[in-house]
Amino acid sequence: MRYVAAYLLAVLGGKTSPSSKDIKDILGSVGIEADDERLNKVISELNGKDVNEVMNAGLSKLASVPAGGVVVAAPAAGAAAPGAAPAAEEKKEEKKEESEESDEDMGFGLFD
Repeated sequence: MRYVAAYLLAVLGGKTSPSSKDIKDILGSVGIEADDERLNKVISELNGKDVNEVMNAGLSKLASVPAGGVVVAAPAAGAAAPGAAPAAEEKKEEKKEESEESDEDMGFGLFD
């Protein structure tokens, strides 16, 4: 992933076809030594291709992947107790606080 990210950074920097030296310079600027085998694999796969077209092709493939969301069934009309709404609101507030804490760092960086 770090090699692809560095490749994309080089493209954003104006290089239409980044070399292994360009990618090594980017990775080296954040203290990462590049593995030549992986680096050459990324370069050979992306060589001669338009990065925007590759990304758009990937997005169309991701559209068919299930998102893993939970389906919530709506309660039948009149089935909910009058006091049920405040309890549901309290649970939502608790979940919101937990999610803010867990999204902070997630334990890794872009170039780890």
